[in-house]
Amino acid sequence: MGWISSFVGMLVVIYLVASLRVLKQYERGVVFLLGRFAGVRGPGLTLIFVPIQQMVRVSLRTVTMQIPSQKIITKDNVSIDIAAVAYYHITNPGRAVIAIENVYNAINQISQTTVRNVVGRFSLDQLLSDTAGINDQIKNVIDQHTEPWGTQVTAVEIKDITLPENMQRAMAKEAEAERERRAKIVAAEGEFQAAVKLGEAADIITKHPVALQLRTLQTMAEISVEKNSTIIFPAQFMTTVQEAIALLSKDSASK
Repeated sequence: MGWISSFVGMLVVIYLVASLRVLKQYERGVVFLLGRFAGVRGPGLTLIFVPIQQMVRVSLRTVTMQIPSQKIITKDNVSIDIAAVAYYHITNPGRAVIAIENVYNAINQISQTTVRNVVGRFSLDQLLSDTAGINDQIKNVIDQHTEPWGTQVTAVEIKDITLPENMQRAMAKEAEAERERRAKIVAAEGEFQAAVKLGEAADIITKHPVALQLRTLQTMAEISVEKNSTIIFPAQFMTTVQEAIALLSKDSASK
């Protein structure tokens, strides 16, 4: 009888050791007792008495899911290819195991459908200019579908938009035309400002004739720096010089 007790005790010890399970910090164990949901076990050491109990491990870490590229027609009838990426994590392990067979595949399929439906409501210009807002709309729609499955979609990002070649050429021409328009506006503003300053300078020179001579002499000094052998004096320069001398003579005589 003693050896039978020892044998039974050894079997019990082996059974208990085989029933030990270790759950990591980011894992939860969904336990079923005779097929019925019996609760969720936290991280650490736990016992699962097989075969009356079964446990399904569930990871709570954020999952990065690639949404495959797909052809979408925008609101203004432009055919584009869009690829995106979604981030989600499980918030309720029990519902994630009981309510849905495969959470990853389900979210992947609903994400593809949602991206196609949401993007199709916008024009190409809206899609390129308000990508962040469209990302939020896609995330909210997907999250509404996945909430009953015990998951939460934290972010959806459109990462690649491929345009047809003819559309790329048209957008390049549009961008080039816009740059030319801005360049012409800047040049026109420069000409306007220069004309205003020249007009102000002309008014000042009209009041002070000697200022024109000083400006002419300054110009001649700048020319002489280049070591030119010939300097041409305009006829008006000689006339204004005589006028300046006469003006100075008159001032001296009056004094």
